[in-house]
Amino acid sequence: MRITILKSQLLSEERLERLKQLPDGEEKAKETKRMIDIIRTFIGYREYPKYGMINRYFVYKQALMKEVEQLVQSGVLHEKEDSYYLTIEELREVVRTNKLDYQIVSLRKDEYKLFEKLTPPGVITSDGVIIAGEYKRENLPEGAMAGLPVSSGVIEGRARVILTMDDAHLEDGDILVTTFTDPSWTPLFVSIKGLVTEVGGLMTHGAVIAREYGLPAVVRVENATKLIKDRQRIRVHGTEGYVEIL
Repeated sequence: MRITILKSQLLSEERLERLKQLPDGEEKAKETKRMIDIIRTFIGYREYPKYGMINRYFVYKQALMKEVEQLVQSGVLHEKEDSYYLTIEELREVVRTNKLDYQIVSLRKDEYKLFEKLTPPGVITSDGVIIAGEYKRENLPEGAMAGLPVSSGVIEGRARVILTMDDAHLEDGDILVTTFTDPSWTPLFVSIKGLVTEVGGLMTHGAVIAREYGLPAVVRVENATKLIKDRQRIRVHGTEGYVEIL
């Protein structure tokens, strides 16, 4: 984060110096700096709505889980995790009637296991169209795995192949290798020094957070979690967009 702030400051100073060279440059640079200062001061407030939502959701979940615990105690639910396979409306009905058709839970558990085995596409449009293709790269090192460069820099380190947050046991300096990330993975970025994912693009979660933390990152590396073994030493070329096993 500190590196990112320093880069931002240097970039701002560079832009302001370039503005000063234009006609009326001093005035333009002064106004631009004023706007930059305003944005830097208030941009943190954009997180407040999300903060409020997450706090409320936590309270909602606590209330729901109290009802679920009572259902478990009364034998309506076998275990509290079974409630995760019900919609809010279905759970409300179960609480009201103290009855549950367990075929619903069993069916959804089977579906979940099936979905876990699916391989997400590298690219899918907002219309649901899956786009397939191959990278056309010249002069790649032998054995290198091509991907999309989303955060510049080159880093070497121990790969940690992690598929679920339950297995996320990282040490400082590890390189995270996974299928994809979402906001729940953000705390892991404090410890890692590089990122490799099988799915993603320039504006997906892992790419954006990697740039914010100044971490080299390559996404859309096909079969990365299978080709890279856990604890192998790898090199991530975030600028050129490829990964090497060392």
